[in-house]
Amino acid sequence: MDRLISISNDLIQRTPLSFKRYLMDEIDWDSRLIGISGARGSGKTTLMIQYLKSEIDNLDEAIYISLDDLYFTKNNLLDFVFEFRRNGGKYLFIDEVHKYQNWSQELKNIYDQFPDVKVVFSGSSALDIYKGSHDLSRRAMVYNLYGLSFREYLKFYRNIQLPAYTLNDLLSISNQEISSLTSDFLPVPVFKEYLKWGYYPFFNESNNVTTYYRQLINILNTTLDSDLPSIFHINYDSVLKIKKLLTIIAGIVPYQPNITKLSEQAGASRDSLLKFLDYLEKSNIIKMLHKDATGLTKLNKPEKLFLQNSNLMYAFSNDSPDTGNLRETFFLSQLMVNHEVSFTDKGDFTVDSKYTFEVGGRKKSRKQILGMENAFIVSDETDYRSQDKLPLWIFGLLY
Repeated sequence: MDRLISISNDLIQRTPLSFKRYLMDEIDWDSRLIGISGARGSGKTTLMIQYLKSEIDNLDEAIYISLDDLYFTKNNLLDFVFEFRRNGGKYLFIDEVHKYQNWSQELKNIYDQFPDVKVVFSGSSALDIYKGSHDLSRRAMVYNLYGLSFREYLKFYRNIQLPAYTLNDLLSISNQEISSLTSDFLPVPVFKEYLKWGYYPFFNESNNVTTYYRQLINILNTTLDSDLPSIFHINYDSVLKIKKLLTIIAGIVPYQPNITKLSEQAGASRDSLLKFLDYLEKSNIIKMLHKDATGLTKLNKPEKLFLQNSNLMYAFSNDSPDTGNLRETFFLSQLMVNHEVSFTDKGDFTVDSKYTFEVGGRKKSRKQILGMENAFIVSDETDYRSQDKLPLWIFGLLY
């Protein structure tokens, strides 16, 4: 245990507090059991350690551990917590829970047996906490950490502080407000940077685009090779088919899939293909759109497939994705965090079953949404609003 304490203390000392993710203020930290899921590289570890460092008065009562540490190949988590509590421990921050075989059962036991110990755990976004083999739904408050919004990118890389907007406020924003927001920077060139390398906070580790994309592909491979088998208990052959499927999707997204053709290309049955798509979506690698955003199962055919964010599009396209596809992918990546987004035959997206959006360039007309209420044009080639035409970048202020 002394080695784990040393590792924890070192991480606490090295973790900066200058920038904190949006989720920090949304989590109910008073809960006894908190789960944080999210894609690799989204900042889950940093978020936990920042809270530990800034909000816990006595650090001797807290520890950060990762369950992929070799210590837990010979020692179980429950015994560790017993010893931790016996030595005055009260706050336990656990990373990589999906790498521990019996994580669900032991978290339940910790919650039930040690009511004076608060636990925050994190793991892959593919974790399905509420459908696990042990009932954590009544015990755990679970949150999903997405990548950086454009607003967070501005703060993290440019030290530009902008407020977060609700969608309703954003749709009624005035040109005077937009002018005030952009008084310190030109949004369009900075927005283009974000689309290329701004979604994951680890770009600043190298500040090199080629290295960043290589790291991004490596993270995806780790997710597919390690995380998915440990969570869904799939074999090597299934992993290869999922990789092949992802390669096919990445070359043509966003598009309306022909499931029969896609099944043949990936070498998987229809049911297996839909399961694989579900795994990729839960891993925050792709996003599926359906006509109805509620009441769906993993065996529903998606109407449209997207990569989960614009950085993935650049990584898979050798730095040259289609502009139109890029616009739609960005819009979806920002809206899906706090809103229900669904497919529509009129326009590009329906949001919360109320708003319709058509995404395009400067010349995009209202043809597809003519006569519709609560319908808007979103353009990446305009700096200000013009009646119901809004700049694309401002949707990056939603979280």
